[in-house]
Amino acid sequence: MAERTLRGARLGGQSFEDERGIEFAARQQVGYRCPQAHEFEITMSVEADIPAVWECPRCGAEALSTAGIQPEEKVEKPARTHWDMLLERRSETELEEILTERLELLRGGEIGPAHLHKPSRSKR
Repeated sequence: MAERTLRGARLGGQSFEDERGIEFAARQQVGYRCPQAHEFEITMSVEADIPAVWECPRCGAEALSTAGIQPEEKVEKPARTHWDMLLERRSETELEEILTERLELLRGGEIGPAHLHKPSRSKR
């Protein structure tokens, strides 16, 4: 046991274990090709879900699997506008009533910028 003692091991990736009796996980080579015609292979576990897209190590572009695996189409929701969110809270008739009330207040000078207000009659 004295010969297996670790003395002064330095930091880093040096391992003092041997590979006897170790059974490695089953692996497979998965091929990819990018739009620039760069072809490369990635080693993956047999049990792994194989991604349809991988980043090309040479140019950084998205490379597609040569095994014919197609990327999933992402369903994008349409962008919600302010009008859509407003209609979730109020009906169009309610909005028309509110608009009419606010326009009357604005025309009456009760709300809005100061330069639009009617001069108030001072009581003497």
